Formats: sequence, structure tokens, C-alpha cells
Amino acid sequence: MRIVPRQLSMPLRREGLDPTPELGEVRETEPVHKLAHLFGLNVWVVSGHAEAKAVLADTTNFSNDIRPLVGSDPSKPSEGIGGLGFTDPPDHTRLRKLLTPEFTKRRLARLEPAIEKIVNDQLDLMEAKGPVVDIVADFAFNVPFLLIADLLGVEESDRDRFRALGPARFDLSGGGIGVFGSASESREFLFEIVGKQRQNPGDGLIGSIIREHGDGIDDIELGGLADGVFLGGYETSASMLALGTLVLMRDPENFARIRNEPGAVDAIVEELLRYLTVVQVAFPRFAKHDQDLFGQQVKKGDLVAVSLSGADRDKEVFGLDAESFYPQRAPAAHLAFGHGMHRCVGAELARMELRAAFTALAHRFPDLSLAVSEDQLRFRDFSIVYGVESLPVQLRAAETQQAAG
Repeated sequence: MRIVPRQLSMPLRREGLDPTPELGEVRETEPVHKLAHLFGLNVWVVSGHAEAKAVLADTTNFSNDIRPLVGSDPSKPSEGIGGLGFTDPPDHTRLRKLLTPEFTKRRLARLEPAIEKIVNDQLDLMEAKGPVVDIVADFAFNVPFLLIADLLGVEESDRDRFRALGPARFDLSGGGIGVFGSASESREFLFEIVGKQRQNPGDGLIGSIIREHGDGIDDIELGGLADGVFLGGYETSASMLALGTLVLMRDPENFARIRNEPGAVDAIVEELLRYLTVVQVAFPRFAKHDQDLFGQQVKKGDLVAVSLSGADRDKEVFGLDAESFYPQRAPAAHLAFGHGMHRCVGAELARMELRAAFTALAHRFPDLSLAVSEDQLRFRDFSIVYGVESLPVQLRAAETQQAAG
């Protein structure tokens, strides 16, 4: 953070669970705002909901291809960043068509028993370890990791190496340099997995695409798709599970509703997604040409960052109480999964995972409470995916614990 201007870091700063008030002030007065001029580029932040949707959906005026910025050659697939988020049409269109069938509701339905088993197994381990556990280390990271490893078809022998590759992808505290090194490491690992499954396709997503498309997709592209699934579903879901648990402990009435009102968890999960919006900014966009963007003069090559967390607190869309967690609010389309062609392909899988996890947590540990004062919690500063480092909780109320003893 020492080498990044404070103004540039504004979309990634929070006070507890809330985006910095400065972001809200900018949204009210200038929803497209020039943050800085850095390394020859103007950097803009878009924080209004309507403006954010427009930019996210616009492939005519903006590019997602980051390779020229980091010195890679866009004509060489082997120098790709990985995943769909940094890819433009027509490559994006072709690759997403390969991945989308794996995330239809019909195919995802077969994962429900596996999700429930993963969640309940982790709760069993927590209960055995209690009465005080760390939701982050003992639950929030384990559930999405095990699910993604199963989904991709990563063998047990490769999982320890796989587990360590996620969080550094989003940490900008060192100025962003480590992001590309960790991205390269996780891509290389997934290229190895793809190479193994090319010879012997497994039961997961990687093996399924190989069986269905064969040489129609090369190892670099398939590794990039797998990397995108990993990138999009690991730390993001872990942060949602941890921070969502914190919100629900603050709000025992809605925590009880999950347990007592059939179907209540659906609206609660949607509001958690909006309220937390843990992916703070969308994949960067680069202006293809000089243009007027809602009254601002954006130049060719300028970087446009869409603040998802800012847009999801827009009072014009979510009401005057947009800064509050309120699952009973009138439904409105949040941007926690993005929008347009780069919208998260695994959105429905994430919803399934969150609904299953919070439902099981509410039933198993209805008296769940923080084991430390909230001012002792350390949040992840200056990370693209916002999170909490540790969340110590007491699984049961003291009297319940005594009765069990």
C-alpha cells in the first residue's frame, strides 16, 4: 500500500463491513470519477448502479484484455492471464460456451448432495473441535475449497498444493506485484492437472470438457477456464461465508428466520450478497477510444474500474436504507456477481453453497456468537476480495454448553 496513492485505493477501503464513506460521497456527486493519473493512464472509478451496469455490459467501447498492460502478447495464448475475465470476444464467446453447460441448473442439481455432505462434514469437525472455533479456518475456506476440488476433478494427492494457491491472487497490499506471480503459479498447477486428465479424463469439469470437446480446446485454454472457476469460487465464497456469518450473528432475528421460516434463506442470501459485495471491483476495463462516459471525457487506453461494492449501496436503487442489512427490502438486481458477458458463470452454484451452509449452520448452532469483541477482528485491507482474517466463535451458549457437559 505504501507505493499506491491513497486516492487510488479508495474503492478497496472499508470501515468494518461498509465501504469507506468517501466512496458514497463520490457516488452521490460524481458516479464516474477520475481517481488518479498513474503510469501514463487515467484511472476512473464508476460507483453509480446505473452507470456500473452500462459499463459492465459494454463490449463495444471497452476491452477486458489486460495483457498489453503487463507486457504480454495478446496474439500468444500461452501468455494469457487465465479465465474469462480478461478475455474479449470472439475468444470469450467461444470459451464461455464450453463452460456454461457445466453450470446449468440441471447439471448443478447433481451437486446438491455433495454440497450438503461437505457442509455437514465440516460442521461435525467444528463441533468436535469446539466449543470455540475459527469460522474462517475451520469452515469458510474448507467448504468452497472441497467443492471446487470436487467440481474440477482435482485428485486427493494434488489438493494440498491446490489449497494454498487462492488468497494471494487478490492481495494488493504489496502494490500488486505478488498477484501476477501467484496467478502464474496457480495456472501452471492447473495446466499440469489438465495434462494429466488429457491422458485419463476424470469425473469432474475438466474431464467432462475433455471428453466432450477433445482437441477442440487446447491445454492452455482449458487450464485458463479451470483457473477462472478456481479464481471465481474459492476466496469469494470463503469471504461470503465468513462475513455472512458475522452479519447473521449481529442479527439473531434473521439468523433464526433461516431456521424457522421455510424459504427465508433465499432472500437473506441475496441481501447478504448485495450488502457485502465481497468482490469490491470488477475486472478492469480499458477504453478502446476517446469517449464521453456519463459526462466525463475518457481517453483511449484509460482504465475504468467498476466499484461493485459502491454500486450495491446506491440509494437510488436500494432505497435510503441501502447501507443497512435488510432482507425484507423490495427485490432489486445487485451486482455482486457482476453484469453482462463477464457476469460470474458460477453464480447459481455460489447461491446453492451459501444457502446450504447458512441453513446447516443455523440449525446446528442456533446460539452461535462471537468469542472475541468485534473490535479485535482484523479485516483484509486493500484486497480485491474483502474478507476477515479470523472469526473466533462460541458454538453454543454457555448454559447449553454446561447442559451438554
